[in-house]
Amino acid sequence: MTYNPVHLDPKKYALALHTTSPEVGMAISNFADNSRCQTWDLGTDLSSYLHAHLAEFIKPQTWSELGFIAVAKGPGSFTSTRIGVVTARTLAQQLDIPLFAISTLAAVCHQSLATEAKEKTIAVQLPAHRGEVFVAIYEVLPNASGLNEVLPDTVMKPEKWQKTLESWPNSYHLIAAPAKLGASVANVLALAYLDWQKGLRPHWSEALPFYGQHPIE
Repeated sequence: MTYNPVHLDPKKYALALHTTSPEVGMAISNFADNSRCQTWDLGTDLSSYLHAHLAEFIKPQTWSELGFIAVAKGPGSFTSTRIGVVTARTLAQQLDIPLFAISTLAAVCHQSLATEAKEKTIAVQLPAHRGEVFVAIYEVLPNASGLNEVLPDTVMKPEKWQKTLESWPNSYHLIAAPAKLGASVANVLALAYLDWQKGLRPHWSEALPFYGQHPIE
C-alpha cells in the first residue's frame, strides 16, 4: 500500500518521552533541521527529577510549538512507565495535541534496523519479573515505512517463548533488549512520526500503559 505522507510544519516540533527503564530518554525534533536527544540515569529518582529535566530539555522551544507528543508505553518498570504515560497524557491534554503511545519493544526493534537486524522479521525480548520475559515479533515494512506487529507485546515463560520461536514459520532476527532503554527514545519519536505521516492523530485519552504483569504477585 502506498500513501502520500503528511509532513509536520517545520515551525512545529514533536516531543518524545521514554521512562520505562532506569535510563530516562527525551527527544525533540521538527523533522527538518533541528533534532536532539538526551538521557539521564535517574533510577528511583524519576518522580523527583523528571519534570525539572523536561522543563530544561525543551528549551529553547516552547510548549506552544509542539505539534504532537510520543511516549514509550511499556513494557518495562511498572512505576516509571506509569509516570511517563501520565506526564505525556497531561501535557497532550493541556496542549490539545495528539499523543502517540509507542511500544518499548517496537522502539528497540526500530533501533536495531540501523545496526544489526537484516531479516524482514524481528523478534524482541526483555526480562520481566518472576522469571518471565516480555516478547513481541515485528515485520519490517518496505520503504522504511514502519513496523507491522505480527506477535503483539505479551509476557511468556522463557520455555514457551523458545517454543514459539522454534515453530515460527519464517526466518527472524532475535534481539535482547538492553536494561537501559532511554537511548531508544529517538525511535519512539520516529515511529510516532511515521504514524503522523499516515494521518493518524490519536487523542491523549487513547494512550494507555502496557504493563504485561500485575505489579503485585
